Amino acid sequence: MKAAERKWEAVREFARGLPEAVEEFPWGPEDCVVKVNKKIFVFLGNADGPQPPGLSVKLKDEALHGHAMTAPGAEPTGYGLGKAGWVSLPLGEKGAPSLEVLCEWVEESYRTVALKRHLKELDARLEGRLEARNESTG
Repeated sequence: MKAAERKWEAVREFARGLPEAVEEFPWGPEDCVVKVNKKIFVFLGNADGPQPPGLSVKLKDEALHGHAMTAPGAEPTGYGLGKAGWVSLPLGEKGAPSLEVLCEWVEESYRTVALKRHLKELDARLEGRLEARNESTG
């Protein structure tokens, strides 16, 4: 499996692991999205198509949006979504964002559509991981 495909799969697993996230294929098997509260927070498309895999996320935070737009091949998402802060990122480009950065952007996109109870659960999970990490290093 190519590096871009591995990264795509890891981002997909991360997105599906967020509180109450649901993977759907609303336009067919080649169009994977992940939703929470019936709202899409990441368009994943498909890793098996003729194009290298990529994803689209909604980044309302200006700094994160600006950073994402500097990634190789990044562009505002089509169908007018770019005007609402959506950024499309190809993963096969040389210098593509790291998995860690992509997951940060997916989490940020999730936070734009998730309910408060989802965010509370996510923050509790993150806090638990930090405490566990601190205990193992302390």
